[in-house]
Amino acid sequence: MRRTRSLILSVAAAVVAAGLTPVSATATTAGSAEVSQWSSARQGEYTITNGGTSTPVARNGQLRVCGRQLCNAQGKPIQLRGMSTHGLQWYSNCVTDASLDVLAREWNADVLRISMYIQEGGYETDPAGFTAKVNDYIEKATARGMYAIVDWHMLSPGDPNFNLARAKTFFQQIAARHKDKTNILYEIANEPSDVHWSAIKSYAEQVIPVIRAQDPDGVVLVGTEDWSSLGASGDGQGVSRILASPVNAANIMYTFHFYAASHDDYYLNTFRDAVAKLPMFVTEFGTQEASGDGGNNFARAQRYLDLMAERKVSWVNWNYSDDMRTGAVFTRGTCAAGAYSGTGRLKEAGAWIRARIRTPDDF
Repeated sequence: MRRTRSLILSVAAAVVAAGLTPVSATATTAGSAEVSQWSSARQGEYTITNGGTSTPVARNGQLRVCGRQLCNAQGKPIQLRGMSTHGLQWYSNCVTDASLDVLAREWNADVLRISMYIQEGGYETDPAGFTAKVNDYIEKATARGMYAIVDWHMLSPGDPNFNLARAKTFFQQIAARHKDKTNILYEIANEPSDVHWSAIKSYAEQVIPVIRAQDPDGVVLVGTEDWSSLGASGDGQGVSRILASPVNAANIMYTFHFYAASHDDYYLNTFRDAVAKLPMFVTEFGTQEASGDGGNNFARAQRYLDLMAERKVSWVNWNYSDDMRTGAVFTRGTCAAGAYSGTGRLKEAGAWIRARIRTPDDF
C-alpha cells in the first residue's frame, strides 16, 4: 500500500536490511492514500531509512524486559499497540494476507496476538494442524514487520497445569522453529481461573525452561489469577502474592485483561498498583462487557489507555474478526468479502480502536 514505485522500493530496502521478508506484491500496489496515512500518522516514532518508513521490528529489534518496562534493543522503554485474532478454529478466514496488510499498514499496528485455543475445538483436536497455523501466522506477521504474541489460549479448565504436557510440546516446537527471529513473544497461559497463584507459578516455571532451551531471548508473558485480572475478580490480593513469590525467571512480564463496561475503578486501581510494582503487559482488553459483547464504555476504556500511555504499558485489543459480538471489530460478512480497508465495515468499537492504534497521541 504505497504511493509511488520509489517509495515501494525504499520500504522494501529497509525491510530487507532489517532481515525481514518483504511484503507481498499485492500489498505494494494498492492506493496512495493509505501509504500517506501510514507514513505521516506515526512518523515521529519511525526511523526513516533511504526515504522509507521502517517497521516496528526494524525500529525496535529484539525486545527485553528492563526493570518494569518493555524495552527495545537499545534499552529504550516502548509501548506496543495492536490486535488479537479470535480463535483460529473459528475465524482463521479473518487472518489473511489482505487483512494483515491492512492491520500493519493502514492501522499501523505494532503487534499481532495469535490466539490459539487449546480446548473448545482448538489445539487438542489437531496439534499438528494448529501448530502449522500458528507458524503460518508468525511468518505473516514477520513479513509485515510486526511483533507476534503466541497466545496459548487456555480458558476452560482454568488450571494451566491441565495442559502442561501439551504446552511443553507446543512451545518447544514453536521456539525451535522461530528462535532466530527477533519478533516473538510467548504468552504461556491466557486466563488462569479458579486456581491459586502458586499453581500458575509452578506451571510457568516448568514451561519457561522449555522455551529458553530454544530461544533464550524471547519475552515470556505469564497469566495472572482470576482470568488474568491480577486477582481483582477474586480476593484482590493477586499483586501481593506475585510480589511475595514471583516467577523464578528473567525477561518475563505479567498479564492483565480488562473489559471496560464490566471492570470498574476497582480493577483500574488494581492495575495501577501493579504497573508501579511489576512488569505488565495487557494482552487482551475490550471496551464492552467481559463477555466481549454488550454496550461499550469508551470513557472508562480511555482511562485505562491513558494510564498505559503514561506508563508505557503495551496493549492488545480483542479482537480482529467479524464475530457477531460487539467486541469484534468488523461487521458480519467482512472476512468472507475480504473488505478490510477503511472504516465502512467497522463496528463502533472497531472504529474507536483503529483510531487509537493509528494516532494514539490524538486522544
